[in-house]
Amino acid sequence: MSLHVALVGDSVFDNGAYTGREPDVAQHLRAALGADARVTLLAVDGATTFDVGPQLDRIGDVSHVVLSLGGNDALMHAGLLSTKVRSTGDALDLFETALEGFAASYRHVVEALIDLGRPLTVCTIYNADLPAPEKRRAKVALTMFNDIIQRTAIAAGARIIELREVCTEPEDFAQAIEPSGRGGAKIARAIATSLSRA
Repeated sequence: MSLHVALVGDSVFDNGAYTGREPDVAQHLRAALGADARVTLLAVDGATTFDVGPQLDRIGDVSHVVLSLGGNDALMHAGLLSTKVRSTGDALDLFETALEGFAASYRHVVEALIDLGRPLTVCTIYNADLPAPEKRRAKVALTMFNDIIQRTAIAAGARIIELREVCTEPEDFAQAIEPSGRGGAKIARAIATSLSRA
C-alpha cells in the first residue's frame, strides 16, 4: 500500500482558518511527502476527546494515522489556573479530577485507533504563545496532560511527536494558540520525519 496518512484531531492540523494565504498543515505535509503520498485531513477545529468519534468513523483505507488531540480538553479546564485554593495540595486535587477524566477519554481514542491496525503517531500538546503569567502557569499544567498522552502512547506502542520541541517561537502561532503557516510547516516536517522512520 502506498503512503496514505490520515490526520485526526483538532486545529493543530485543521488550521487553515488561521494561516491567511499560507498553506495549512495538510498542504505542507503533502508537499513534504511528495506526489506519491496522500494526506486526508479529518481533524476538526475545536475537537476534543469526547467528540472525535465521527472522525474515527471516517478513517478509510489509510496506511498511517497521526493524532493531535487534547489541547481543547485542557482548555476546558483553564479555569483551574485561576481557582483560589487554600494549599498546593488542594490545587493538585482539583487537577487530579480533571486528569482522570482526560486519561480515560484519551485512552479510549487511542485504543480505537490502534484497533484499526494502522501505525499510529500521536502528538503532545505544545506550549502556546500566551501572555505572562498565563504562559508559565499553562506550561506547568500542560505537563500533566502531556504525561497522560505520552504514557498512553507508549502503552499502545505508538510513536510520539513532541510538539513542545517543534513549535517554540512566537511566529509559530496565530491567535496565540493556533499554528501559523510557519508553525504548520514545522509540524508537517516533524510528521514526515516520523513517518520516514516507521
